[in-house]
Amino acid sequence: MIAAPWNVILTLLFVVTAVICFAGLADRSRRGRRDAGLTDSDLIDITHGIMSVAMIVMTWWTVWDAVTWAQVAIFAILALALVPSLRGAKGAQVVDLVGHIVLDAAMIWMLAAMPLLMAGMDMSEDAGGAHAGHHGGGGVAIESTPVWVDVVNAVFIALCVAATVWWVWRSFRSSHHRIHSLCHILMAAGMGWMLILMNG
Repeated sequence: MIAAPWNVILTLLFVVTAVICFAGLADRSRRGRRDAGLTDSDLIDITHGIMSVAMIVMTWWTVWDAVTWAQVAIFAILALALVPSLRGAKGAQVVDLVGHIVLDAAMIWMLAAMPLLMAGMDMSEDAGGAHAGHHGGGGVAIESTPVWVDVVNAVFIALCVAATVWWVWRSFRSSHHRIHSLCHILMAAGMGWMLILMNG
């Protein structure tokens, strides 16, 4: 899916984010909590952990439409699960939550628009499978990416850049949770770069 050396670089980046997220979940689980519900931190770690794994897969292989739309549903549910927390959030917490919801939306866009984003590329089965409805056994190259797809993709890239800058600023402003800030920086930057590479 993504040409070398970026496939290796992005894989390493998303391995780091996955490890940070799943380690955070494991740590909170070990320490225990008074209620059985998921906290915002849990939801964010689950979201970015799953997102990391999904993007590693997307870096190397294409997937069937059923798998793609299952992922779209999962990330939509995870994004909606964070929305109620906006009501009780204040200041920087609001921007943090909006940033995570935006990354969910960017992930959904990446999954849904992948065939159009990668228009003109060789989408043969030799490249890692078939994306139903867009290429068959012999491989079909889509002629060009529609202009509206380029525009929407540029908007999501800009949002990813904004999220990256926000979490860089947050990491300098706060001495707490810097590891997770690093995770969010890498996630936003990596997602933005993947959108660029897919639309290249």
